[in-house]
This record gives sequence, structure tokens and C-alpha cells, in this order.
Amino acid sequence: MTNAVGRKIVLATRPHGTVTLDNFRTEDCVPRDLKVGELLLEVKYLSLDPHMRGRMDDRKSYADPLKISEVMKGESVSTVLASKNSAFHAGDLVLSHTGWQTHAILAGDSVRKIDPQMAPVTTRLGVLGMPGFTAYAGMMAIGKPVKGETVVVAAATGPVGSLVGQLAQISGARAVGIAGGSAKCAYLRDELHFDVAVDHRANDRCLF
Repeated sequence: MTNAVGRKIVLATRPHGTVTLDNFRTEDCVPRDLKVGELLLEVKYLSLDPHMRGRMDDRKSYADPLKISEVMKGESVSTVLASKNSAFHAGDLVLSHTGWQTHAILAGDSVRKIDPQMAPVTTRLGVLGMPGFTAYAGMMAIGKPVKGETVVVAAATGPVGSLVGQLAQISGARAVGIAGGSAKCAYLRDELHFDVAVDHRANDRCLF
């Protein structure tokens, strides 16, 4: 068993408005011995997503709210440090829901092995992960844009919105992105190549 001493970030208090450092608490954690079928993971990359803010509130939503002193939720790319699961070995890379902590113990059937030869492993938290799947399912399976249509995308510089606009253009549609500030609008135009960028912070809703 690897003697890994880790750290975790838990929800200390519920925020009222803007989240502050006082809403979190950092704690040390020493992993217990593994049970059959489990893995000890070391987190390499953590995805910070908008849904995390909603789960900090104690209110009804599509996902259960976090409890006070519970580890903040989050998906990660992790390395297997130790394994009691025949499907995984030390050194394997996996996609996992570890939350905000340096180390975690999870069942092998709750993670997915990553092949680092296929693409950079960080893409599993972006275009080849949950954001990419969300964008593809919403745009291509439900929206089904066609040539000549106009697709307007809110939060267009985010991981989901940026992909939605590009998928729309691949389908022949015109992509209009909405973002806050001239820098984000320039990113939409110059890097993501949206047809139109709308600055929702500008008094005249400036078009780029």
C-alpha cells in the first residue's frame, strides 16, 4: 500500500452571493487500505465547472447539493498509484470523479481508463469529455442545424458554448456568439471564428 498523505478541499460554509475562501476548508487525509476492486488514485488534472457553484447552495436542482464538510465535487484525470482490481495497474491513467482532493480511493467500475496515445489526456476534461459530449448531444442530436440557419450561443467562450458554435458552422449554419467583454468577443472572432460576436456588457450590445 502506498503511504500517500493527501489533501482535500471541503465545503465549510454555504456562500451568499460571491464565493469566498471562507466557504472552503483544506484538510489532510491519509488513504485507508484498499478493498478488493478498488484503486488508489493521485489527481493530475481537475476540471472546474459552472455546476459546482449551484451545488454549494442548499436548494432543489438537477443534482443533490453538497453537504457541509463534504469534499467539493469535480471530475479529474488521475494516475493509479495502487490497485486491487485486475483491470488496472499502477501507472494507468483514468477519468474519474475524485472531487477536489489530491488522492482518492474509488471502485474500478466507477472510472474509465485513458489511452494517452490517442490525444492529450486533458482533452478528456474538455472536447473529448463531458463538455464535448454535452455540446455534441445538444447541437447534433437535438438541435440538428442545417445550412442557412443561424445558431445563437450564450456563454460562447465556455467549454460547451465554444464547441456548439463550431459544430454549428461545420453543419453550414451561421454562428452568433454572446460573451462578456471585448477580450472574449475578440477570442470568439479571432480564435474560434464565430461569424458574429455580441458583447452583452456593452451599452450598445456591440457586434464584432
